[in-house]
Amino acid sequence: MKEKVLVTGISGYIGQHIAEELLKQGYSVVGTVRSLYKAESTKASLASVISVKNLHFVKADLLKDEGWDEAMKGCTYVLHVASPFVLAEPKNENELIDPAVEGTKRVIAAAKRAGVKRLVITSTIFSIIGGKESGKCGPEDWSDTNKNIGAYAKSKTLAEKVAWKATKNGSMEMVAILPGAVFGPPIGGKAEGQSAAMIQTMINGKMPMIPDIAMGMVDVRDIARLQVKALTTKEAAGKRFIAASSEPVSLMHLAKVLKDAGFTKVPIRQAPTIMVKIMSLFDREARGSTPILGKRVALNNKETFDILEWKPTPIEKSIVDMAKAISS
Repeated sequence: MKEKVLVTGISGYIGQHIAEELLKQGYSVVGTVRSLYKAESTKASLASVISVKNLHFVKADLLKDEGWDEAMKGCTYVLHVASPFVLAEPKNENELIDPAVEGTKRVIAAAKRAGVKRLVITSTIFSIIGGKESGKCGPEDWSDTNKNIGAYAKSKTLAEKVAWKATKNGSMEMVAILPGAVFGPPIGGKAEGQSAAMIQTMINGKMPMIPDIAMGMVDVRDIARLQVKALTTKEAAGKRFIAASSEPVSLMHLAKVLKDAGFTKVPIRQAPTIMVKIMSLFDREARGSTPILGKRVALNNKETFDILEWKPTPIEKSIVDMAKAISS
């Protein structure tokens, strides 16, 4: 039996894939959930793909102190995945910022008390590309939280900065994984999460036109492998790794891939940007997408290949696998 690993947000789309990868590699896994009902459904979902005899759950909420010390007990590593992600712009940005920032502080404080060796946090490329129109960004770049970058990007940027500050001089090592837009089949086939919801609306024909959005993308199975690899790779300590295609991939490209794969209801008409901006005045989801409309930012992911030995899954495969899983 390998070491014990805590996964926060284990019931989510990415969290479940990480749990599967850890169990597959022989780790003992503890997952935090906000309700024990979530533990049952997550366990059932994972049991459909892997043995769950080394999987346990602890109830813990990012906004409360209870449960975190119990969750960390005996853990060598922590994978902090939990953070709310919604594309729709909330009425109050603190709905996203507070759980992301306060939750990160709470997790790190408990990990330090438990003597955890290494913390790997799931950040996002939105903590580096926010506010940029074009050009190329790397691990040394940060989004400008004083610009209108959207509540999600702001929450993740602030949370990651807090994490680096909190782990700066201690004995616990930290690594940040920065995924792009994440696609791929959900475990158990349930369409949960923002990317699954978007693909669902595309294949059901409920998205009339495709907005002009393009960004670095990644397969959820790759994210799981990279996170687990980051736990024990010596050279990874203290680094940020971009887990996304170096060139931005457009939603229109995804639409055409799905159309060619036989999903006939997928639209392939481009939505005029001015129309999306007008919609954003009264539609929170459209408002959430306006900070990235028409932007084309490339990414420097070289260290992810060199240090974490990343072998990317083609995004076309990710999209088709996801669409088949959520439509079956």
